[in-house]
This record gives sequence, C-alpha cells and structure tokens, in this order.
Amino acid sequence: MPASSEQHAASDVIVIDIESANENIDTTINMDNHNTMNGNGYYFCSQIVNKARDTFDSGVTKPIEWRRKQLKNLLRMYEENRNAMVDALVKDLRRSKMEAILLEVDYLINDIRNTIYNLDDWVAPVKPPKGLVNMLDDVVIYNDPYGVVLIIGAWNYPLQLLLLPLAGAIAAGNAVILKPSELAEASAKFMVETLPKYVDSDAVLLVEGGPEETSELLKQRFDYIFYTGGTSVGRIVYAAATKNLTPVTLELGGKSPVYIDNTVDIEVTAKRILWGKFINAGQTCIAPDYILCSRSVQDKFVDAAKNVLREFYGEDPQKSPDLCRIINNRHFSRLQALIDASKDKVAIGGRYDAQDKYISPTVLANVSANDVIMKDEIFGPILPIVPVENAYEAIKFINEREHPLVLYVFSVQSNIQQLFTQQTRSGSLCVNDTIMFYGAKVL
Repeated sequence: MPASSEQHAASDVIVIDIESANENIDTTINMDNHNTMNGNGYYFCSQIVNKARDTFDSGVTKPIEWRRKQLKNLLRMYEENRNAMVDALVKDLRRSKMEAILLEVDYLINDIRNTIYNLDDWVAPVKPPKGLVNMLDDVVIYNDPYGVVLIIGAWNYPLQLLLLPLAGAIAAGNAVILKPSELAEASAKFMVETLPKYVDSDAVLLVEGGPEETSELLKQRFDYIFYTGGTSVGRIVYAAATKNLTPVTLELGGKSPVYIDNTVDIEVTAKRILWGKFINAGQTCIAPDYILCSRSVQDKFVDAAKNVLREFYGEDPQKSPDLCRIINNRHFSRLQALIDASKDKVAIGGRYDAQDKYISPTVLANVSANDVIMKDEIFGPILPIVPVENAYEAIKFINEREHPLVLYVFSVQSNIQQLFTQQTRSGSLCVNDTIMFYGAKVL
C-alpha cells in the first residue's frame, strides 16, 4: 500500500552486521515497513532487488494517483525537514545555509513542484501524426515505466543528486533502490531515518554501505541505472549495466573550460566565474575548471579576483562561514598535492590546513597545458589560467581534449559566441555566466 506519515512514523532502521548477515537475512527481509539494509553481500542484495521487483510487478506503482501521492509526500518531507537537511549538509561539507538552501533544498522543492504540475501531461498517451497507411487507424504511444531503478548518489551534493532522480523515477511509475554516498554520512543518515516516514517503503528502498555494497548491487539486474560521480566509477557502472543491456544515465565530470575575451566587464565576469568555481569549495561537476584568455586579460582578471574574493569571504577566507570544506582527507591530500606542484604559479591563495580540511580559494596564473593541474578534473577550489592568444587558439586547445561537460564563454561579441557554438562540442554551453543554466527546464 502507498505510504502515509501515519503508517511509517514508527519505521525502524535495520542494521545487519556482516558477520551475522546470513543467519538474520530471512527474518529481516520479510519484516514490514523496513526499507534500509546495511552490511551485506550478494545474497542480500538479490533479496532487496527481488523485493522491489515484486512491488513493481504487483502494479502498485503504476497508477497516477499513487505516483502523485508519493511525490506530494516527498515534497512534504522537504518542507517539513528544511533545517534537518541544512544541518546534514553542514556536518558533511560545512555547507553554508545559503548554499544548502539554494543548491539543494529549494532546488529539490522547485523541481518536485514542477514534476507534480506536469505529471498528467507527461504520462498521458501521445497520438503521433499518421501516414497514409495508418490514416484510418488509432496510433497511440504509451509511456510505460522501466521497472526497478537503481540510483547511486554522490557526496558533493548528497541530497539533491539522490532525491532529484528519485522524484523522476517515481513520477514515471518505477520502484526504486537508492544507494546514498557513504562519504556524506550525515546526509545518508538523514535519508535513512526520514525517507521511510514519507514514501512507500515497499517501492522505495535504501541500501547503505560503501564500494562493496555498490559492487554487489551492480551484479543484480536492474531496468535502469542513474549514476552521478567520477569517470572511473562511471566506466564500472556502465560495464556492469551492459551485461543485462540496462539503460544508464551517467552524470560525470570533466575539465570544463572558460574563455574570456577583452570585451567583457571584468568585475562582473570575475564575480560570476568565482562564484561558480568556489561554491561547495569547487566540488561541483559543472564548476569552471580552468580559464583560457590572453595574458592581458589574465592580469586584469587576477586583480579583479582579489577584490571579489575579499568581498565574498573577507580578509581570512578560513574564518568565513560561507566557504565549504573538502569532503575528506583523501580528497584534501589530492588537492594539496596539486597546489604544491604549482607553488610558482600561485597568484591568489595557495594556503591549506589539513586539520580543518581547508583549501583557500586559489587562482594559478601562467599555467601550461603540461602542468599537473591540467591532467585531470580538479574538483576543488583551485582555478588555473592558461594564456592563449585569441579565441581560435582557445578553440583549438579545447578541441584537442575530451569534450567538456560544460563550456563557458565570456564575450559581448556575437561572432565570438557563435564561433564557440559552431566550432566546439560540449554537454552544455553557457554564455556570460556560470552554473545558472542548470536551473533551465529542458523537456
């Protein structure tokens, strides 16, 4: 039956110890109103997937009324737990309240309101144009759910990147298994303790754990997989999915370049680029990764950036309540090594504190294509500038590398904007701003 707050207000969390999993699994999996399982192996994962599949096969997720009720319950969860969601993000990333609300909580609320508003139109049968052969026939396209969907979340936006695809999967009439990131512990705990109180726990199930649990899940057959994260794990997810010809949505990262020419208002440009780069301490897949511009624009940008960063974070960014921290020691060490390898290129920042997992907002100047910082996605608050002579050299530089997730172009000249539009290829192209395109609804 669909969940209600009354039905699941007393839902417990079952935690299964790996050592005793085999002897407890049968009694645990059959208990009502438990939808989160922890510390288990292949046998257990197959049981939880079978539970979701039985729910889907029963037909309970297909009626529009069920979908709408789950979505409304999910919206109510967001609205009733704003503070708890913000607190979880503070614990995981020391995320400021403004960033937590803007980039996760309100983003989720606005998205699900849009989903509820459009639900009837999205699920309605479509009557396509008919040719001469079918002129007297009824031709109808029905939008059927896939079945059992696996959503593997990410630590950098641990609520948004798990719950956003959940809403879409529910709206499409699927049963869903969620795997929160183990690195964002507070957010995962929030999900485990809160979600069962609002949604149908037979149709939406949570699996806690780390790489071992994710690996075991990927051995199961799913009907669709959503994964957000790094390219290396993305390849593993994709390879696992191909064994069952399972369709996959991969939201990966990459080195997203920024081109700046000499026609822009450098103060406005610096604010928009630095905001996009340093929200969440640069731990954003669509953050600007590096800048391409002439040396004269580089000098102007660095001067403007010093003022902008002082305005954003004060004289000592480490004391600012608006600057996040790095998620864990491993990622901190990786970023520290990048700064240490570029000591002679530091134009702004370059400071770090291992105990606080703090990396100061850092700008590197006169970076070359062969520098270590240019080898992989940075995913942190370090912004290198690579000097180029003009837009044509910038386009050549971009096209010699993997297609970026996002390309940012800052120029008031329409011919330069057209040049990048026509002669480059990227997941998205944003002109004279950063990040904000993510809020566009493209159907």
